[in-house]
Amino acid sequence: MGLYIILMGVQGAGKGVQAGFISDTYQIPHVSTGDLFRAMKTREDELAKRVQHILATGGLVDDATTNEMVAERLAQADAKNGVILDGYPRNQEQAAFLANYLAERGEKVNAVLLLNLDLFIAFKRAFGRVTAANGDSYNYYYKQDDIDFSVEPEPSGKFPPRMVAKLNGEELKRRNDDADAMAVIKRIDIYLDETMPVLAYFRDKGLVYEVDAEQDIPAVSAAIKQIIDKVK
Repeated sequence: MGLYIILMGVQGAGKGVQAGFISDTYQIPHVSTGDLFRAMKTREDELAKRVQHILATGGLVDDATTNEMVAERLAQADAKNGVILDGYPRNQEQAAFLANYLAERGEKVNAVLLLNLDLFIAFKRAFGRVTAANGDSYNYYYKQDDIDFSVEPEPSGKFPPRMVAKLNGEELKRRNDDADAMAVIKRIDIYLDETMPVLAYFRDKGLVYEVDAEQDIPAVSAAIKQIIDKVK
């Protein structure tokens, strides 16, 4: 049987880092719905065109189409031994589809890993983060001595001041959706609205395992490995 892990957690909980750890350790791919949607923009097949049309008209991709995208990805050769699902399922209908899809193939969800993080810490991790060209991340709220953080007027004058961070003269970058505090809070609210019902669904099945995401990265990874080794 394969290894099917669902990874859940609020922004800033470290899902990307831990998904990479799980992928490297157990040799299964990280399947993010965000990546799937982005990939649809460059494809020309019927499913991709349907998704493109929905997004172009400002609509939300329906559950059936999302399920179809995920099923297509799970059928690929690199996913034959399992996957790490990130951003899916987002509701109980998707969760039920996934369970049925896997059951038809003699598989099942092994564990739902919930990376628990205090919501104020989640806000600070997202709103304060900046990234260097080499991928290294830094944070205004957890300053390193060699990072120069400052606040400067937005050049056009049309937007609020921006936070600027420099390391040895290199200007570090912020994600656009991190620069707006209200956008960060909205993402937290959406996470709570979407996640709680799905968590209840999986809790009823005894599949939810909670991990303290306020620990340092190696400690979180060690806790995750202990859980996966138990359930796989």
